[in-house]
Amino acid sequence: MPVNASRRTVLSTAALTLALSAFVLTESAYAAKPVGSDKGASADQQGGGDGTGIYAAAQVQYSGAVAKDGSSGNVTSSDVNWTPPPCWYAPYLGAKDFKEKMSKDIESSKNAPGMAGHAGAAIGEMERHYEDEYGWTDTPGYKDYNVEKDGKGMFWAGVENPSEPDYLKRKSCTDLPFWVDNGDAPPPQYEEAITPEMLAALAYQHMRLPDTKVTLAPEGNTKVNLPTWAWLDDAVFDKVQATAAINVPGFNIQATTTATPKSLTLDPGTEDAITIPANGECPIVDGKIGEPYAKGRSEETPPCGIIYRRSSSDGTFPLKAALTWEISWTGTGQAGPVGMPNGTIEAVQEITVQEIQSVNR
Repeated sequence: MPVNASRRTVLSTAALTLALSAFVLTESAYAAKPVGSDKGASADQQGGGDGTGIYAAAQVQYSGAVAKDGSSGNVTSSDVNWTPPPCWYAPYLGAKDFKEKMSKDIESSKNAPGMAGHAGAAIGEMERHYEDEYGWTDTPGYKDYNVEKDGKGMFWAGVENPSEPDYLKRKSCTDLPFWVDNGDAPPPQYEEAITPEMLAALAYQHMRLPDTKVTLAPEGNTKVNLPTWAWLDDAVFDKVQATAAINVPGFNIQATTTATPKSLTLDPGTEDAITIPANGECPIVDGKIGEPYAKGRSEETPPCGIIYRRSSSDGTFPLKAALTWEISWTGTGQAGPVGMPNGTIEAVQEITVQEIQSVNR
């Protein structure tokens, strides 16, 4: 084992904790606006932490069909195990700016109450890591904060996904800031370093698709045992795209996520009903789902619809309509579209079902 390797390992946990709590790296010339765990991101950019961690300079720029308040969009993945990245590593500062910021924070932390003993030693270890080429565990150190390479690369740091609800996952990118030369890929041990595929997942997370409102005939009020026709407006079938990108000196990547309508699934809101087709899934046929009702077709079977077998009495039935979208992405270095889990948009419409009244003579 190299000299001092065991000591570096013992102190690593304490120093990493200090890096994410005692050292609050705030905004730089390229830094993102501070954001909270579920609010505060602007409509087209996102990055940074929640006030106790590192703020990354590399903002994720969003464009296209995305939520305008910086929050998650309205698409639900069909794969319950699929999740966007809870955090990632991205370019933070150039060497000179990083030295200025870290030097001030380290000096301030040295003089803070409670920094004696083990905590103080950890701060000293971190200082040597960036000043004296003193490697931290299995990572290289940096002589004078790599100032001689200023403009030829950037220090990368952890970024939290403010839309990630799990606090521990959001805080899991805890490695100390590390250097990456312009044009080079991050070292392979940093598996959470931002990639086009991760940007595609973030674009998916923020994508805003058109609301699913099914047109019905009869509208709002239907009759027992008579077909209720269902169809979607042609405008729903336009492809929808959302783009996420990072553009900083020496590092530029982007990904575009595309959603295309696939099928509509109807849930009548009661077991006393028949869906058409029987499985409730109305596919796209000739570029549309269902057919608009026309006068004189009340006795016909619609290509997409419902037949209620009993009335809703004084209430209503909650008709659920879920539109499934096929999702794919393209991006930097990607030759063609790559599939992602389908997404769904669900809407509920209250339906009144009435008995057909007849007069016996």
